[in-house]
Amino acid sequence: MSEIALLRRKIEMECEAMRQAMSGFKITASHDIINHQYTSIGDIQAQLAAIVGEQEAAQITVEIYIQAIG
Repeated sequence: MSEIALLRRKIEMECEAMRQAMSGFKITASHDIINHQYTSIGDIQAQLAAIVGEQEAAQITVEIYIQAIG
C-alpha cells in the first residue's frame, strides 16, 4: 500500500470514528473526543500535504470527510 493510500485510509478511519461519536450509541460524545479526531485528521492531512501539496491534501481530506460525515 502506498503512503498516500495509507494516509487516506487513516483519514477515513478518523472520519468514521467521528461520525460514530456524533450519532448512534455515542450520541453523548464529548467535545474533547470530537476535537481530538479533528486534530488527528489535521495531522494526517499535513503528512499528506508533504507528499501531494497543500491543495491536493485539502481536497482529498474534504472528499473523505463528506463521504463519511455527509
